[in-house]
Amino acid sequence: MTFEKVAAVDGSLVDLRTRSVYPARIRVSEGHIASVERLETAPSRYILPGFIDAHVHVESSMLTPAQFARLAVVHGTVATVSDPHEIANVLGTEGVEFMIEDGRRTPFKFHFGAPSCVPATAFETAGAVIDADDVERLLRRPEVVYLAEMMNWPGVLHDDSEVFAKLSVARRLGKPIDGHAPGLRGEDAARYAAAGITTDHESYELEEARDKISAGMRIIIREGSAARNFDELHPLISEHPDRVMFCSDDKHPDELVVGHIDRLVRRAVGLGHDLFDVLRAASLNPVEHYGLGVGLLREGDAADFIMVDSLDELRVRKTVIGGMVVSEDGESRIDDLTSPHPNRFSATPVRGADFAVAALSDRMRVIEARDGQLITRAVVLPVIRAQDRAVSDPSRDVLKIAVVNRYSKAPPAVAFIRNMGLREGAIASSVAHDSHNIVVVGADDESMAAAVNLIIEHRGGVAAVSGSLHRVLPLPVAGLMSDEDGYGVAAAYSEIDAIAKGMGSGLRSPFMTLSFMALLVIPELKLSDRGLFDGRRFEFVDVFV
Repeated sequence: MTFEKVAAVDGSLVDLRTRSVYPARIRVSEGHIASVERLETAPSRYILPGFIDAHVHVESSMLTPAQFARLAVVHGTVATVSDPHEIANVLGTEGVEFMIEDGRRTPFKFHFGAPSCVPATAFETAGAVIDADDVERLLRRPEVVYLAEMMNWPGVLHDDSEVFAKLSVARRLGKPIDGHAPGLRGEDAARYAAAGITTDHESYELEEARDKISAGMRIIIREGSAARNFDELHPLISEHPDRVMFCSDDKHPDELVVGHIDRLVRRAVGLGHDLFDVLRAASLNPVEHYGLGVGLLREGDAADFIMVDSLDELRVRKTVIGGMVVSEDGESRIDDLTSPHPNRFSATPVRGADFAVAALSDRMRVIEARDGQLITRAVVLPVIRAQDRAVSDPSRDVLKIAVVNRYSKAPPAVAFIRNMGLREGAIASSVAHDSHNIVVVGADDESMAAAVNLIIEHRGGVAAVSGSLHRVLPLPVAGLMSDEDGYGVAAAYSEIDAIAKGMGSGLRSPFMTLSFMALLVIPELKLSDRGLFDGRRFEFVDVFV
């Protein structure tokens, strides 16, 4: 992998420290900024610090780190704060090691966290366990700069010993601790922050986020493929410019091709927020909070920066990392790299009869999905019967949902969901947060079985089945990622996403929404491989009322 090296560049430098813009010449030596010289005039281009995704699961892009970097640099992203929680739930610390080693193969600056919740809860089957000793070993690595999101907020509030062992390790080693506490307010938010937790990216209401800032936390404004909180939370950029950052959290490849943190920067500026406050959220704040090895256009810093033609449009023309040009004019300079395929996949084929559900009453609990949110509602609806069985009713948009254990043989857990919108067929995915069993939703049992079996055949992927149309995007790396050309994966994902929408789903991202229906730590109602789960009460509940 050979890159053009930058020796010097002239332009109008956007200085976040002095909140000023001035003509300057930047000289680069051995990957660092040797000098910043003020000029009388400069070419009509602007030099800015590179953008940072302050909380992302690279695995959710369905791309390996090497392929993710190849796409992200085109949009001016030079670094991430990456939680390898997804692959860790499949492969444990071996998965974290894979992410670190794969990321090293590019100039892109991945900063990984030590996953704090593997498994995420005791109410699901995961592929691995990471305990406090594992966390300490990871946090002692230089590539691991923080304790990743502490999703077990009930464990924090109720003094769970294992939770506090992990928090104590991070505090002792001086590593920041990321939070994950959707809906937490007031005294509970203050107690959560008092445990040493410094950030939250799960706030979905403005007053909730303000409560957390009052408790001393920083808010990471999220705009991913499923969860989109920018519209609600963007006032914080002007209210608390030193307390906010930007992130994607989970972003599918079709959207990563189109844009990344740069899209949030443009939207924020377009809404009238001060340019320097916006750029602070996109670069300075994450560098300072996490202590990242990313340059900020100061003498002695790493030569990490981007160039744009206009501070109004903020379209990235060139991205430089460590003094090397990694993208220019929309074209990535990072090579198309293949990777090993570590995985853990023991599921065996299923039959339509495996998804049959005896109707035990006339009313049932149903998961209500919400477009653009990870939270769901728990609703009670009449049972749709066929003889003595409860069945899907696409005409009322009430469908079966099931989770199939991919690590050991067990009967599927089956429940019901609405707002997925499918009129026919089924869609399935082995990207199913957090344990990444197989999740499927469908209008009939045979289609559900066919979609699941496509994923089992390929040892991971996303699949759509509609009559004779059977389509799968294989994800052979841990059942989560592909190491094929990222642009090709994005095109293939767009195709299967269009199939799901053609089957009736009106969701902006049906597969991303589906992947979160097994995420038990986000209320109200979700489904694990062991059964229907109430995320408010943190306990299993019966499907039938």
